[in-house]
Amino acid sequence: MSRTLLGFDYGTKSIGVAVGQEITASARPLMALKANDGIPNWEQIGALIQEWQPALLIIGLPLNMDGTEQDISRRARKFANRLHGRFGVQVELQDERLTTTDARARLFDAGGYKALGKDAVDAVSAQLILESWMENNNL
Repeated sequence: MSRTLLGFDYGTKSIGVAVGQEITASARPLMALKANDGIPNWEQIGALIQEWQPALLIIGLPLNMDGTEQDISRRARKFANRLHGRFGVQVELQDERLTTTDARARLFDAGGYKALGKDAVDAVSAQLILESWMENNNL
């Protein structure tokens, strides 16, 4: 059985989105959605959920390097809870430490400084969150 997954890299100004498939254990960046102090346009997210029909939403959980939570961690949890409450889709959290650094490195390697736009970094970070969730779940 193959499920479609959507991954989110939560931020207060931008939320990266990626889509993945369990059958191939792969993901690809989709876009970055604008957020106003962490509040997204829920209609845009609803449209993505309608289009992709995901069985599961994976939300990046930003942690300090020592594994402790910070204010943005609590906000990401709240975002995850709201996604589940609004759309009724199962939600899981995934440690996202170093995904932004890894995303910047991948984009730079592919296209230099010109490839390092904020939207691209956020979308690739969401891709990395999804890929790491699939790796951790042996897919």
